[in-house]
Amino acid sequence: MEPVTRAQPQNVAYTRNDRGEYHVSFEPYHGRVRAVLNGKAVADSSKAMVLREGRLPPVWYFPREDVRMDLMEPTERRTHCPFRGHPVYFTVTVGARRVENAAWSYEEPYPESAYVRDYVAFYREALDEWLEEPQAGVVEPARISRNPLIDWLAVDAWQARSLADLVARWVETLRRARVPLMRFALITRSLHPLLAGSGYRWEKGEEGVKRGSIGYEVLETSRYLDSPLVPIFEGAGGLRRRLDDDSGGDFPVTEEIRALGGTDYVAMPLVFSDGQINAVTLATDAPGGFDVIHLAQINEALPLFGRLVEVFEQREKSRTLLKTYLGAQSGGRVLDGLVRRGDAEDIHAVIWFCDLRDSSAMAASMSRARFLKHLNAFFDCMAGAVLDNDGEVLRFIGDAALAIFPFSADDAEDGARACARAVRAARDALERVAAFNEDRADADARAIRVGIGLHVGDVTYGNIGTRARLEFTVIGAAANEAARVESLCKELDAPVIVSRDFVEHCPGEYRSLGVHGLRGAGRELELFAPQWSGAAPRRP
Repeated sequence: MEPVTRAQPQNVAYTRNDRGEYHVSFEPYHGRVRAVLNGKAVADSSKAMVLREGRLPPVWYFPREDVRMDLMEPTERRTHCPFRGHPVYFTVTVGARRVENAAWSYEEPYPESAYVRDYVAFYREALDEWLEEPQAGVVEPARISRNPLIDWLAVDAWQARSLADLVARWVETLRRARVPLMRFALITRSLHPLLAGSGYRWEKGEEGVKRGSIGYEVLETSRYLDSPLVPIFEGAGGLRRRLDDDSGGDFPVTEEIRALGGTDYVAMPLVFSDGQINAVTLATDAPGGFDVIHLAQINEALPLFGRLVEVFEQREKSRTLLKTYLGAQSGGRVLDGLVRRGDAEDIHAVIWFCDLRDSSAMAASMSRARFLKHLNAFFDCMAGAVLDNDGEVLRFIGDAALAIFPFSADDAEDGARACARAVRAARDALERVAAFNEDRADADARAIRVGIGLHVGDVTYGNIGTRARLEFTVIGAAANEAARVESLCKELDAPVIVSRDFVEHCPGEYRSLGVHGLRGAGRELELFAPQWSGAAPRRP
């Protein structure tokens, strides 16, 4: 960056990098400029300055004495320019016309941009008319500016295969553009039941980009609450802290970076198309901090970078939501293209059906909030055990749950392994229920009582529903029989009941409960209780 000072007026700055690839200039406009709203000139000056920056259209800055400040009132809008600072925005009112945030002024600019102090600029599209009268015989300079970061985003960024890969390639591009990075971080916010967001961080001297998950509990820690991320997410528009003097230590992270030799820290919002605010942070240990040109290049390229980040985040969000609401296997099938009604396949599986006992009495005797908490505790015990043993939870049906453990019908060992996983899940579920009942803080609260039915058979696994509302599930006689097997848990006083079909795939110690007709199934079936399951736990 090479500053050039001209004689008239005094506060002129012109900056350009040594290769001429990007420029920021603030020079006198040789002529008269008037900005008009509702038939009245809100600014009229022969001393206007013209700001030319990168690929952006030129912007006229008027000295305050040539602006009708009596027609303007400051607003609450907040944005941030990493090399000029935080502007103050104004609403302009002329008669019945009122235009929100039509003008701005940097009242306390950063030292390297002090030249914009005491000037006011207007959004060109906010006003009705601009009258530009150039001085005769003077040709204003025209510059075409390149930004290597935008060039890379437009040509090469598509080659990234993941968000971590995109961040690594972005950092490499920044460094090729001679941005003296010491640390770069991207923080994205998630739509996830367990995670508040993800972080991607690169540090000088370390290999690769490190990815970390941010749990919701982190949002309660002082490290987060006292970080620059809070004002960024709340709409501060960005911030910058110079660390090569005694200032800028109002955040623990900036003090940490200063202790490592950092001289400058910048945090900027990365806004998605739906308005979600994420953040990027940069730090350098270069003497004098970041160069104005480098910050200008990054600031210009950041919206494009944000759209690429959003593409990867939307893909990850889709995977998360499909896994959360459909299950890992069903969600994967949807992502693989099985989205049409009737897309299905025949599979062989252990079918798990479980139910919460006494749920009607619980609902009648508990508040809705307390019953919902109780119901979720039941599902934590049941579905949690299924998921931890590689089963697939397909549906929650009121106070019941349907799950499967698929296996190959032609592979006896695969069937035995699937049944063994189902047995481990059932034992795990009963242990979780027992622990919950033991640990109840409220001695008057009802204990959880459950019934689990396990069956083996052929089912059709796929999409059913209307054209506009589909769900992945299993259908077929075996699925109905599994529900009927479970319905006998209460009558036969057994928390877990398995069918003969299940026993044939999973030998073990069982006690026969006799042959029973399955309501609506059209056949009788011998049922068994595993010896380890015992009797159903009684209410205290």
